[in-house]
Amino acid sequence: MSQPQDRRAVILSKSAELFARKGVSATTVREIADEVGMLSGSLYHHFPSKDAILYQIITSYVDDLLARYREAAGADLDPRARMHALVLVSLQTAEARPHATQIYQNELSYLRERPQYEPVFAAVSQVQQAWLDTIEAGRAAGVFRQDIAPRIFYRFIRDAVWLSVRWRKPDSDYPVEQLADDCTSIFLDGFAVRTPAEASPST
Repeated sequence: MSQPQDRRAVILSKSAELFARKGVSATTVREIADEVGMLSGSLYHHFPSKDAILYQIITSYVDDLLARYREAAGADLDPRARMHALVLVSLQTAEARPHATQIYQNELSYLRERPQYEPVFAAVSQVQQAWLDTIEAGRAAGVFRQDIAPRIFYRFIRDAVWLSVRWRKPDSDYPVEQLADDCTSIFLDGFAVRTPAEASPST
């Protein structure tokens, strides 16, 4: 017989799958209970509401993401290596928590309407700042371009990284480490083939 903590984990896992697939508003408590294999009334012994389940999913996800970002951004790395580290931990988090990642992306409007998520968005601001600090460090070191605003570059690479969860399958033969290498290379080196003259440091 599963312990209460185990049952809570199952409820969170099944709810995350449903929220990601159907949306929070379209998912009912009864559907969650059916997925878990319990009566709706029994589910309330573990969580007082559907919103309480969602809150646990989102806060756990953002806490994990912020911890990973702090570790990557705090490493003694040059700006390019730090950029790659941020790309990699983002993709690793998306792979480890694909449903929570999709829920956060799909339900931003829903979350912003609820005051209890203000600390979540404060944490997300710290995540954004890790990117911006890395970009600014690269500009100051003369390795990132000065003619593109940091926030514009950040938004491009942010969307490229996070929206990859919608098309990349975790069990594919394209590992997350390779995706991180390719993403970093495309954004920092470009996609066009350079001629020998363009590639030469003397030019």
